[in-house]
Amino acid sequence: MNVAQLTIDPAFRIGRIDRRLFGSLVEHMGRCVYTGVFEPGHPVADELGLRTDVLDLARELGVTVVRYPGGNFVSNYRWEDGVGPRDSRPRRLDLAWRSIETNQFGLGEYMAWVRRLGAEPMMAVNLGTRGLTEAVELLEYANFPGGTRLSDQRIKNGDTEPYGIKLWCLGNEADGPWQMGHMTAYEYGRLAAETGRAMRRLDPGIELVACGSSGRHMPTFGSWEATVLEQCYDQVDYVSMHAYYEEHHGDTDSFLASAVDMDAFIDEVVATADHVKAKLRSPKRLKVSFDEWNVWYQRDWHGEAALEWRQAPRLIEDNYSDIDAVVVGTYLISLLGHADRVGIACQAQLANVIAPIRTEPGGPAWKQTIFHPFAHMAGLARGDALRVEPVAPRIDTDAYGPVPALTAAASHDPETGNLALFAVNRDRTGPLALTLDLRGFNGARLCTHRVLDGERPAKPGQLTVELPPASWNVLEFSTDHHA
Repeated sequence: MNVAQLTIDPAFRIGRIDRRLFGSLVEHMGRCVYTGVFEPGHPVADELGLRTDVLDLARELGVTVVRYPGGNFVSNYRWEDGVGPRDSRPRRLDLAWRSIETNQFGLGEYMAWVRRLGAEPMMAVNLGTRGLTEAVELLEYANFPGGTRLSDQRIKNGDTEPYGIKLWCLGNEADGPWQMGHMTAYEYGRLAAETGRAMRRLDPGIELVACGSSGRHMPTFGSWEATVLEQCYDQVDYVSMHAYYEEHHGDTDSFLASAVDMDAFIDEVVATADHVKAKLRSPKRLKVSFDEWNVWYQRDWHGEAALEWRQAPRLIEDNYSDIDAVVVGTYLISLLGHADRVGIACQAQLANVIAPIRTEPGGPAWKQTIFHPFAHMAGLARGDALRVEPVAPRIDTDAYGPVPALTAAASHDPETGNLALFAVNRDRTGPLALTLDLRGFNGARLCTHRVLDGERPAKPGQLTVELPPASWNVLEFSTDHHA
């Protein structure tokens, strides 16, 4: 049996864990909204048409922030279409996904849904086919208390209190030729700067996210971030990142190792942002909003041009395996391992579309395998992220070369003493014996060892655990946090 070891010590602190790492995306794409989170007439729908079974699962998942309404959808979206009486809302063509948008679910329904979930809203503005004026008007409608045309319109529509949305995305994937209103880095950077400046004039307390690259594979990656941030650095708080991964040609070992690409992507974006900080001599340090990430089998996706105009079609409803769930766990470990710089992250998407939750119209809602690692980490990772630096054998992969068989991250809440280790054995050929050094935690004891299919026996005082082949593992410890 291969062996590995790591040390968990409160002195090895990466940074405070922002609970917004456990976010999701609800986009008007496929069945994420319609027959996903929203289905009037469903047996368990509430008075607004929100599916309470999906709400219950989203709470169990532990979602803390929800990005909306996209995604590619936002770059052709008129937010005004989704407010006011439903029977007067227009049907529109969504150019992003070649769908017919009924606008029966809009800003008010989204805010009601997020509040019932107990999560924070994260709103995106259309900087593709629209611009500064429409973004400021949306902010006024959402956040201004009253006494103006748009804020009074919100009140008339039934929401007397302002929404108080603090997180705003300045467009989506503007680097992508597939995006409505695609532009150069300089064009986008100038638009983001001026839009951000105007929005802050209305509401100085908001946080703004600039569009970074829509993937590390983009030919403009790196230069895009540098050019954009040179234009808008002082107006924004975050730069976004998007990444999707899949298994190629049966190469499971490389797929299990794909988080090394995510790690490199984060490090490179942070380095670019810090370069711009130095160049501009700015005292501000930007953080990362990794607001789209997941496993997505794009080999089965034939592109938007192949779609017929339909209403809420079934799009990219991937069925996930146990290996997919383990890989999702490695991405969560990467995000936690960069807690000092990644402040927001959103798994895309919440329901039906490459999602942890699936539904049937008029029927049940259920969990996919990728639901579980997300729920485990969202439920336990509080306080400080700790660096654990595993020592482990390496696995040869075609895509990434030799990679460690073990990837892991830990969290420790100094207030409660709760300590958790999240670990993945990437080796498919056999188990991994992991020896733990807990010298920094006086009297720490292993309480539970959880894997995807349930709990493993855990003996009091046990310091070596066996991680099954290609497995996601959660180890919980009791500690004397007063020691």
